[in-house]
Amino acid sequence: MTETRLSFKDMCAKFDVTPRTLRYYEYIELLSPQKEGRTRFYGPREVARMTLILRGRRFGFSLEEIRQWLLIYGKKGEKQQLEAWLQMADRQLAELERQRAELDTSIDDLRALRGTAHDELSRLTGPDTLG
Repeated sequence: MTETRLSFKDMCAKFDVTPRTLRYYEYIELLSPQKEGRTRFYGPREVARMTLILRGRRFGFSLEEIRQWLLIYGKKGEKQQLEAWLQMADRQLAELERQRAELDTSIDDLRALRGTAHDELSRLTGPDTLG
């Protein structure tokens, strides 16, 4: 059975990342492509890791948190990795909830300020001139 390998360019295209990003993930040891001379190839393991990295970034995890989590699997196995993931997820969910509350407050404040400005402008120019 032939193992599917992606070139550097194909990996960038598949995940819609820049070459610089892909090289950086390799530099900080999140990815370890196979090398043949100066050419890099990414197999199923690296594709799976990239999927996890991008998902983790979308959830707001730092690259260091993602790197540590990925290291656990290689050193301690799936059970410890899942336990670590649950702790990370709980911590990040609390942080996202806090950020959402801050955003809701900011949105409410901005709407109120906009309403006040609209009312004041309407008072100054007359109600027929505003949309």
